[in-house]
Amino acid sequence: MLFPQHQRIAGFSRLRFGRHLLMKIRTAEFVTSCLTAEQYPKERLREVALLGRSNVGKSSALNSLLNRKGLAKVGKIPGKTQMINFFRVTLSGSKVEQFHMVDLPGYGYAKVPESVRRHWGPMVDTYLTSRDTLCGVVIFIDIRRVERSDVELIQWLKTLKHPMIVVATKVDKVTSGKRHAHLRQLREGLSLPESTDLLPYSSYTHEGRPEVIRAVQNLLVGNI
Repeated sequence: MLFPQHQRIAGFSRLRFGRHLLMKIRTAEFVTSCLTAEQYPKERLREVALLGRSNVGKSSALNSLLNRKGLAKVGKIPGKTQMINFFRVTLSGSKVEQFHMVDLPGYGYAKVPESVRRHWGPMVDTYLTSRDTLCGVVIFIDIRRVERSDVELIQWLKTLKHPMIVVATKVDKVTSGKRHAHLRQLREGLSLPESTDLLPYSSYTHEGRPEVIRAVQNLLVGNI
């Protein structure tokens, strides 16, 4: 495992992993919300999609990762994300200067009308199977438990062959002595190969942020 070291460059601090600098997020802004492919942004930017259960804290994780409080709307009732939301992220210290982070509707316990939930499946399926600018997906799963819908999602994504990262959220709710066991149970429960990143993360303390950003950076530059 490579541990980050701080390096001072041009007046700000970056994290160094091995020989490579960790990309720095300069700006992040909401672009648009979409229901159909015709509404997707016309910009040909690389994209990373975010997936997770409606109660897993995906919107909070997005805000935490981008260090932009309130960028993605966080509600007390799960299922706030009901459309495909595009965010434009501008970087420095990366071969990719800009990309889209794409927040897909949550699945599971979302308290929304059944007619809306039935629309989510085709909407997400269309995006994941047709978007040729998609570089990979980040799946958010509660570190404390594996749900059947999580397993089904992972199995489906494997058939699509998109590079994926699995982020174990709410790590702050598990004592440090039990985290390794929880991560092992997640990997086994999801049948994740060792080659797939499984990264602990806390939106509350930001623990794990450099590692998740590094993994996203690898998705973005993987085929450059």
